[in-house]
Amino acid sequence: MKPKKIWANYAVSDLERTSQFYTQLGFTPNGPHTSKELVSFFFGDANFVIHFFLKDIIEPNIKGQMSDGHAANEIVFTISAESREDVDNWAKEVEPAGGKVVSPPEAFGKGYYGFVFTDPDGHKFNVFHM
Repeated sequence: MKPKKIWANYAVSDLERTSQFYTQLGFTPNGPHTSKELVSFFFGDANFVIHFFLKDIIEPNIKGQMSDGHAANEIVFTISAESREDVDNWAKEVEPAGGKVVSPPEAFGKGYYGFVFTDPDGHKFNVFHM
């Protein structure tokens, strides 16, 4: 089996808030896949796609509940930063955009530097430089 493409789907409670958050952080909207049920963005040089569906739309389609990002970890995506300064700049931009810094930028391990943030729905991301 060879997948043609892979992307992620998250559940959110407010499409406008989600769109504003990711737009403010500089992600590119995936326009053709935006509707009254979802917003979609490209992440990284390879244009990885994350769709953000309204929770009441996605749950019936997957025949189950989505995790509450504030209460449990679904997955943590890592965003690669070009430098420690980029990590610090990301950390400064998250909260004004509506997210929350979970752990401030810090060095850990040998040559690793990063921080964790959540979007307004609690979805976790790690911004990381090594």
